Amino acid sequence: QVQLVESGGGLVQAGNSLRLSCAASGRTFSSYAMGWFRQAPGKEREFVAAISSSGATTYLPDSVKGRFAISRDNAKSTVYLQMNSLSPEDTAVYYCAKGRGSLVLAGAQEARMYDYWGQGTQVTVSS
Repeated sequence: QVQLVESGGGLVQAGNSLRLSCAASGRTFSSYAMGWFRQAPGKEREFVAAISSSGATTYLPDSVKGRFAISRDNAKSTVYLQMNSLSPEDTAVYYCAKGRGSLVLAGAQEARMYDYWGQGTQVTVSS
């Protein structure tokens, strides 16, 4: 059993930055890849970022690459999502998820590659 708890969401003006955190239970956090997804009302769930268990490999889609960065602190069992240059299009509920394995694989953007999910944290970007 794994518990994931997101925090750090809130209301921010366009152009500003926000850092989300996801705290995981258990001492095996360092064995798994982690990911971030987001979902806005009326839109489908969207992949945001993934990171390998060691942090050596990251993958982000073009929609956020260059603005967002994913990182992790295995000693704290926490994964982060740094979001810069935010725009209203980034408004969504952001979820962290535990990967089924240690690597960032082809298909990392697919939700079925993750087996545990947090409850999400709301990010609202005003224009």
